[in-house]
Amino acid sequence: MSSNRLPPAVAFEAAENKGSNTTSGPTMGDLVAERLSRRDLVKGLAAVAVAAELIWPDALSAAPASGETQPDASQFSFAELTVTPDSPTHHVAEGYDADVLIRWGDAVLADAPAFEPGKPNAAAQRLQYGYNNDFLGYLPIDGRSDHGLLVVNHEYTNGELMFPGLSPRSDKNADFHAVTREIVDAEMTAHGGSVLEIRRVDGKWSVVPGSKFARRITAETPMDVSGPAAGHARMKTSADPAGTRVLGMLNNCAGGVTPWGTWLTCEENFNGYFWGKAAAEPITPEARALRRYGAPAEWYAWGRFHDRFDALKEPNEPNRFGWVVEIDPFDPTSTPVKRTAMGRFKHEGAGNIVNSDGRFVVYQGDDERFDYVYRFVTDGKVDAENRAANKHLLDHGELSVARFHADGTGEWLPLVHGRANKDGQVWLSQQNGFQDQGDVVIHARLAADLLGATRMDRPEDIEVNPRNGKVYLALTNNSKRKADGTDAANPRGPNTFGHIIELTPTGGDHAAPTFTWDILLKCGSPEVAEVGASFNPATSANGWFAMPDNFAVDAEGRLWVATDGNAGRRTGRNDGIWAIDTEGTQRGLARCFFQVPVGAEMCGPCFTPDLETFFVSVQHPGETPDEAGGTPSTFEAPLTRWPDFKDGVPPRPAIVAITRQGGGRIAK
Repeated sequence: MSSNRLPPAVAFEAAENKGSNTTSGPTMGDLVAERLSRRDLVKGLAAVAVAAELIWPDALSAAPASGETQPDASQFSFAELTVTPDSPTHHVAEGYDADVLIRWGDAVLADAPAFEPGKPNAAAQRLQYGYNNDFLGYLPIDGRSDHGLLVVNHEYTNGELMFPGLSPRSDKNADFHAVTREIVDAEMTAHGGSVLEIRRVDGKWSVVPGSKFARRITAETPMDVSGPAAGHARMKTSADPAGTRVLGMLNNCAGGVTPWGTWLTCEENFNGYFWGKAAAEPITPEARALRRYGAPAEWYAWGRFHDRFDALKEPNEPNRFGWVVEIDPFDPTSTPVKRTAMGRFKHEGAGNIVNSDGRFVVYQGDDERFDYVYRFVTDGKVDAENRAANKHLLDHGELSVARFHADGTGEWLPLVHGRANKDGQVWLSQQNGFQDQGDVVIHARLAADLLGATRMDRPEDIEVNPRNGKVYLALTNNSKRKADGTDAANPRGPNTFGHIIELTPTGGDHAAPTFTWDILLKCGSPEVAEVGASFNPATSANGWFAMPDNFAVDAEGRLWVATDGNAGRRTGRNDGIWAIDTEGTQRGLARCFFQVPVGAEMCGPCFTPDLETFFVSVQHPGETPDEAGGTPSTFEAPLTRWPDFKDGVPPRPAIVAITRQGGGRIAK
């Protein structure tokens, strides 16, 4: 067991950038370069224009000459926030309030005890709000925008910020033996999710105490397994010989909500929780599959106290994580279900839409360097009149993986056992190691490798615009692409700052086998020509950003971007929320709306239906930023004590509710 460990966010970043895909298909960067090599000249000139405006502002601000096209109006109306690097607190655009709704350790269940800083207590944590809130989903009660349920993912824990006496995982002297059983059990109960009933009264939001809907999901909550992997030999363990019942969910990043009022929560970097690296060493199909998923990565000490997290003792336990979990937040007694038909990988989110033919379509990104974009289309149709009729809708459908072509078209390759492709070849067969559809979904990455899907630059969130059907894909970065790997068809190596792709389903049909695609933005500073950023030239010095992570597409079809990774030495600014115009002459214009405190990641952007409240998640405030250098941040000496700012109280991940002063819709 190595003692050289990283802070969780840094470990996750390193793992996502490490990559476990050794196939040699064309990368997303290759295709972007081939398609954009000519257009980049124009964009480069635009970047020069931005730099020129900083020096000669009057030269570029004259009104259009008579007969010239006037610029379109922006989709957004707010005074842009000035970026503030390394600020210990959050900031929001002028004219808005940003109020903390709930913090780590606050009560969720009625009998929850008061938060006690620095004291690991699993029994208390089961009743309290968990750590590191990521995805947020708002579900109205009786159709109301001022009263509803808020569902929350708790992705992972930062032990060095939660409890005293622990070194950051970046400390080479850090030792797993400093992590006690009490700390491990508290970490396990701080994972998972929360269901909160919330209400807005006199313009301010609060959690309804003692709500009948209130619930905590943890790494120990019993969950059913459904779909092709249910009961599969690779899902069976000594504790669950039937292979149909799993304890808990891990590293739940983004997600989605369904039209029938359930919560889709997505397991991402599950590999980091398992011990037993030797399990991945033999030259066997099982070991190869473990390596392809980066498991076991040994980031946490859970395997020291719980045998199920030791892959040498329970070799199938890793197969039981990496799924989309469906939860009914309106029934706190319901059992969460792992919907295995949707595939197993490092899920970021579950952007979705009801297709024109009534079927339900879910877009999914596998967040690791050189991994893939997936789509799941149900066999059945959504029943808008009968909620119960949709209970098993996600158990039957077609999982496919994307192949992007250099001419701006793309196709979805079905991940279906025994099906021949358009050339009559059957790749997902027993001959190639896939005995049945259960094997295909459990080893979805290996199946996608075999079909020759396009290797992407860390695909994260994917969301659908409900107004025009466009699909937005966040590609956070690919820091391992080397400069000597570039050519005329691959302009950004390394892809340090990420980019955003816009997909259009053929004929507006999200179940169609083909699509077209375009680049909406290449991120990074437009003031540095070598970066190759492609923001609209009107974007200000505060408006550009890097590392797009999560999206919110509001009810008017406007795109909001949350970032992860700007802190430290990368961009000189904290993460936050940026509003992006996607249409007309303002396309690619970005403006800063909100910023998190130092060390934090921006997550979970989510609106109420009336657009009068914008909920956001502030995750791991005070964490030592990747590549930051300097003194590590710990419980005893954190970079910030947001949001309490009290001696002895550590930084606490929290949800923030943003509202307009005096009322009204956001950015209108």
